[in-house]
Amino acid sequence: MGTDVPALRRGLSVLRLLATKAGPVTAGSVARELGLPRSTTYHLLAELSAAGFVVHLPEDRRYGLGLAAFELGSAYLRHDPLERLARPVLRALITRTGHTAHLGVLHGRETLYLLREQPPHPHATVVTDVGVRLPASLPASGRAMLGLLPPAQVRALFPGRDSFVDRTGRGPSHLPDLRRLLSAARRRGWAVEDGYVTPGFASVAAPVVDHAGHPIAAISTTFRHPCAEECGETWPDLAAETLRAANDLTTRIGGEPRG
Repeated sequence: MGTDVPALRRGLSVLRLLATKAGPVTAGSVARELGLPRSTTYHLLAELSAAGFVVHLPEDRRYGLGLAAFELGSAYLRHDPLERLARPVLRALITRTGHTAHLGVLHGRETLYLLREQPPHPHATVVTDVGVRLPASLPASGRAMLGLLPPAQVRALFPGRDSFVDRTGRGPSHLPDLRRLLSAARRRGWAVEDGYVTPGFASVAAPVVDHAGHPIAAISTTFRHPCAEECGETWPDLAAETLRAANDLTTRIGGEPRG
């Protein structure tokens, strides 16, 4: 059992890494990003492939998630434990702030919204509804999670200018822009966006992390902020409430709350 547990953890780390990629990757890339010996990496990939969790593309010499991994993902969506844990947290957050709150997760280079809770009389409808996907570089929730990923992983997700999407004329347009925003979010403890997704709306977001400090979701608060240009505001009071909610959900899933 003592030797099986580390192998299991390494296998899970491989699956987590593949889940963040936009497409199949080489074994060498997996080994470098996880800091594993190549021989160990090939052994893990072979075992995961035999179990159906990884698919090997021999012509491309690359590996991607297999059918068994997607079956697990489908089972997760049926049981929705994260949403069940997050729903009361989001409801408490909107009671404190009076603004719309969201739960989002990273899906490749996109943010996928799993939950949206609104106050009884919302001021307006926002585009970030359940099931909506947005480029993770634009919403505060996406950048709250990206900011906790290794730089190499962020670079792999956004390798060039064509990886960036412009919705409103604001937001990062290349990797140095994104890195600057991620660095600022890490220093503050929360991410902000001002009209990047929808003109006239802004948001703040904080990451939800697991026991290893890996970002598995983000909670965001969205509110009206009509402004002709970015004002540089970071909304610390509202961010404090959003961070409180993110830390609450982090505790519920067994993670270590952030400051």
